[in-house]
Amino acid sequence: MFNPLAHDVVLWPMKEFINCFGLQRMGLARKGHFPYVSIMSSEVAVLTLRALRRVLRATEIGSRRLAATTGLTPSQWLVLREIGSRDSATPSAIATALKFSQATITAIVDRLQQLGFVQRQRSEKDKRQFILRPLPPGVEALAEAPDLLQTTFTERFAKLPQWEQAMILAAVERLAMLMDAQNIDAAPLLDSGLIDRSEPS
Repeated sequence: MFNPLAHDVVLWPMKEFINCFGLQRMGLARKGHFPYVSIMSSEVAVLTLRALRRVLRATEIGSRRLAATTGLTPSQWLVLREIGSRDSATPSAIATALKFSQATITAIVDRLQQLGFVQRQRSEKDKRQFILRPLPPGVEALAEAPDLLQTTFTERFAKLPQWEQAMILAAVERLAMLMDAQNIDAAPLLDSGLIDRSEPS
């Protein structure tokens, strides 16, 4: 079956689309008539839903793989990685780096501390602040963790030209509107569960 998404159809006027891909020669359109238009809209909708479903499934599979390996949720792993990448990390610095709320960071750090993955100590310079450091089990969990889907996406997305990044953002924002999800508060995290849950789902 002809796949319109493989050829940037959605960006092209129908006349240019028909001329370029020879739909008249293929019997899908007669000169001045566009019968394919009537089915293209529903076909694109189905393909779009399939793509969305693949993203959801990839997110679920990635979260389960991470949980099986480390016992962590994606948000816990991100916080642990951020702590491990700094000499002296404060909760506020982690919250800023990951764009998580301070309350979310507190809940996640509490859980990481319970697991024995991080240590929380008062700063010698400022007793009002806490310094977060990874413990050996936390370092081991980071080393054993599979590549997080979010990390892979971020690295690949950064290599795209700016115009393509903007186009993807616009399309995804539009999808959120079509699904009445534009006003839902969401952290920049590929995970289907609550961001501050203590156990993997």
